[in-house]
Amino acid sequence: MAAPAYPAWVTRWVSGQWRNKKRPPALRPPRPLALADKVANRREQPTEATCSTEMSVMMACWKQNDFNDAPCAEEIRMFYDCVAKAEKERKNQNEDTLSSRGNLPSSKVNKLLRRFPQITRYV
Repeated sequence: MAAPAYPAWVTRWVSGQWRNKKRPPALRPPRPLALADKVANRREQPTEATCSTEMSVMMACWKQNDFNDAPCAEEIRMFYDCVAKAEKERKNQNEDTLSSRGNLPSSKVNKLLRRFPQITRYV
């Protein structure tokens, strides 16, 4: 793996050539430091399917019993309990509005940026 290529002034600054009473170069941003008016709409990362094992156990039981519900009552109850638990967790996550990584979704960010626009001029 090759070392990253830095500009020449970074190498001189790190090596100490600027310490002999010379000033290091001023870092100027290429654009003004301000937030944009909106962010790109990104899809949320797909979440993995919930209750898939319970569903497969329930369907296997149905197949063994010619799709009769009576002998598979326990498997059906376990599947519905799992679905209710997953739905409850999904509602709690929506109330928090933060993804699992701690970021706001792009739709919420755009809504906040519209509500609180950047001040581009002083009064």
